[in-house]
Amino acid sequence: MMDGQCHFKKIDDLVGELRTHVEQGLSSQEANDRLQTHGPNELTEKPRPGFLKLLLDQFNNFLVIILIVAAVITLFLGEYIDAIAITIIVALNAVVGVVQESKAEKAIAALKKMAAPNVQVVRNGEQQTIPARELVVGDIVVLEAGNYVPADMRLVESVNLKIEEASLTGESVPVEKNAAVVLDRDIPLGDRKNTVFMSTLITYGRGKGLVTGTGMHTQIGLIAEMLQSYEDEATPLQQKLEHLGKILGTICLAICGVVFIYGLFRDTHLANVFDIGVLHYLTTEKADIINLFMVAVSLAIAAVPEGLPAIVTICLALGMQQMIKRNALIRKLPAVETLGCTTVICSDKTGTLTQNKMTVLQGWAGNKRFRVSGEGYDPNGSFTLDGQPLDPAADPDVAVLLQGGLLCNDAMLEQKEDDSGAKRWRIIGDPTEGAMIVAGGKGGFWRKELEKVLPRVEEIPFDSDRKRMTTIHEKKQSDYGKASGFDFPPIIAFVKGAPDVVLDLCGRFLKDGKPVDLTEGQRREILDQNHSLASSALRVLGVAYRPLSEVPANCICDEIEKDLTFIGLMGMIDPPRPEVIEAVKLAAGAGLKSVMVTGDYRDTAEAIAGEIGLLTPGGLVFTGAELDRMSDEELAARADRVDVCCRVSPAHKTKIVDALKARGHIVAMTGDGVNDAPALKRANIGVAMGITGTDVSKESADMVLTDDNFASIVSAIEQGRIIYANIRKFVYFLLACNVGEILIVFGAMLMGFPIPLKPIQLLYLNLVSDGAPALALGMEKGEPDIMKTPPRPPKEPVINRDMAIGISVVAVVDAIAILTVFYLAMHRFPGDFDHTRTIAFVTLCTSELLRAFTARSEHHSVFSIGVFSNRWMVWAAGGSFVLVLLTVYVPFLRPFFDTVALGWDEWLFMAPFFFAAPVAMELVKVYLRITRKNIPAAQQ
Repeated sequence: MMDGQCHFKKIDDLVGELRTHVEQGLSSQEANDRLQTHGPNELTEKPRPGFLKLLLDQFNNFLVIILIVAAVITLFLGEYIDAIAITIIVALNAVVGVVQESKAEKAIAALKKMAAPNVQVVRNGEQQTIPARELVVGDIVVLEAGNYVPADMRLVESVNLKIEEASLTGESVPVEKNAAVVLDRDIPLGDRKNTVFMSTLITYGRGKGLVTGTGMHTQIGLIAEMLQSYEDEATPLQQKLEHLGKILGTICLAICGVVFIYGLFRDTHLANVFDIGVLHYLTTEKADIINLFMVAVSLAIAAVPEGLPAIVTICLALGMQQMIKRNALIRKLPAVETLGCTTVICSDKTGTLTQNKMTVLQGWAGNKRFRVSGEGYDPNGSFTLDGQPLDPAADPDVAVLLQGGLLCNDAMLEQKEDDSGAKRWRIIGDPTEGAMIVAGGKGGFWRKELEKVLPRVEEIPFDSDRKRMTTIHEKKQSDYGKASGFDFPPIIAFVKGAPDVVLDLCGRFLKDGKPVDLTEGQRREILDQNHSLASSALRVLGVAYRPLSEVPANCICDEIEKDLTFIGLMGMIDPPRPEVIEAVKLAAGAGLKSVMVTGDYRDTAEAIAGEIGLLTPGGLVFTGAELDRMSDEELAARADRVDVCCRVSPAHKTKIVDALKARGHIVAMTGDGVNDAPALKRANIGVAMGITGTDVSKESADMVLTDDNFASIVSAIEQGRIIYANIRKFVYFLLACNVGEILIVFGAMLMGFPIPLKPIQLLYLNLVSDGAPALALGMEKGEPDIMKTPPRPPKEPVINRDMAIGISVVAVVDAIAILTVFYLAMHRFPGDFDHTRTIAFVTLCTSELLRAFTARSEHHSVFSIGVFSNRWMVWAAGGSFVLVLLTVYVPFLRPFFDTVALGWDEWLFMAPFFFAAPVAMELVKVYLRITRKNIPAAQQ
């Protein structure tokens, strides 16, 4: 492998170093030996974790660890049913996590496509087709327009070769390439004119290249190595749930310790224990100690929401399925939530905010400034002049401008079916020339038809020094053009290029179909029009013509490109996607800051940003050079006001993401090119494009958009917010129940009551009666104002002030209601603890199932959102209630749950207590709505 700096070496020297031959190429045997030695021409990636690693990762959760400890204790104490039940939940959580993450990885693997699956190489002196992955250093590759570059190469020969390097450098305009030696060893990547890079697109011309780097030894490979230097970060939800788990675990252990010590000495004076000896006491009072252990385990089970890890995993998995329907493929489950709490979207311009399709928007001919409508490469559009419809075929100046742009052109417009069977227009060749082809089609002119009348007989290819291209045509139809007001001469040369250069070669200009003298005033007018178009970030080309007396025997530019007649100007731009303007508006309404990060020029970036509404009043625009002069701290201080960053490198993009993260933002980075990949990896969540995105960007991203539609990002953000809101709802629901259970058990001990609920009853309640409704809460469709509120503060805990108030009130009311019904039941059924515990168990289960309906919104009344509008909740609550009835009325289940059958009188006795917690939660909502109205919007 070469060192990546082959641009300053002579071809003969490189050929010698690589032991190859320009004409004969490598032999098949030598190529095979090199393939075996250096490996295939593909990017390698970090080894993916195996099944065992994925499985073990599922247990790296504090809540799960608590459950495992609880299972071990209950098993040690002989409570096998409790131990088995806890173990099943832990296993279920692990299996669901592994299955869903495996599905995501398989989906992204299916999405991957090789950029250049087959290539033309010269081996054994013959041109042959081989898979791109079999390329080796020293191969001679044939390069043709429309193909991807399959490896890094030094050019051996080139003919009008242009490469679109947007996926590597961010430059949307194709770069001219030639085989000449570049003397500057340290010249930047984008200026190495004699070198082509893997995964870039050949838009024009042809050539041959000598492979100097394959796979990870290419420029893309170097970027891929950059990506692997970044460590994955835990998402906000992971961090918060981990923090919540530690809090619950600490509280659980503390309460268990207090309860055990309190129970140990509640009926025994401490002095007596020391009198008989602690060891003797523990031995003689073994049964009581086991009971105390079981009480402690009961509290542990009550304190830990056993279903929370599984429900969070399942909810995120369901969210991933919803994301796919919204054209977003999630590679990692927690990324669903991360997108929902995003505060800043850093978006590449080319192909993400824009269509990556050069389009003619304005033109000037015969002192008339006209506009052209339409989208992309679709040749359907209209022309207007001063707001009025314009027929270009009836205007001789505009007609000749369009025809000149068509004829002095090497691009091709074709319509082909895509994978879905839909017909789509595409350009083969240079996008700038393609824009002129499409503009001609919109005006009713087609190249194939024109070339029948005015076939090309000679040409002078575009040259970067001349900055122009010339084609010569011979008229085959004598009266062609007369109907439109311009009589084409028998032989005509069309010249297109940089407006100022072309204008300097002109002595006349076309006005009303006739050439007139070009005065200094008219020259200034043309230059002013050029400046006006360029100031609108349009790329401007000038078109001129010259009648010739005969087809020249030798096309010498100095003899042909003189005494020209200036026709007009065409201004084109890579336009924004039509849906992006609305998407940016929706994002702004949701409190999301959007930042354009692009390698394009400042004028172009500002124009696009202004057009789509991304550039805000007072917003800052920085170039890569300006970013280089800033320290990390200086950039972080201005990060909140940055709207556009242009002419940036991959390192700049990472610096921008880091600056925003330093300000406490949750950053999403969108992009499709290799140049986006490091920032995609560094951002909290990276969003890649599935159709035009490079393999490196897809592998770096947390989410891949399957339709490359920026509007899908906003839709995904909405879904992410819904998912996080739903997670909050069931965390709220579960914790209120769990805290209530703690208060019930602990309160009973303090009041000298028997424990109202057995460990198996608590477990059944948490997993069945609470678990299914909690899962149904994860299926909520979302509240209508979810995209009309700003993102929640990134550092806001899962349990914020409002939720803490709600949990406290509901838990206290729950405990009072259950302890009251238990106390009354003890008087009604004295000594029959199975009966009283059954009443407490059924009352708590039914109360929680009713409260699940009110938990569907933290602030809106259950009646305003519709009591039965979530059909999943109806089925979950109904099914859970049936399961509760089974434990009471199925004879062989009663011994396992220590329950007895209840009669109608017991149900009537319990009924008032069913509604205590649901009513309390609705009253909390009323209180929160009142307080929110009294808080200024800026403080909410």
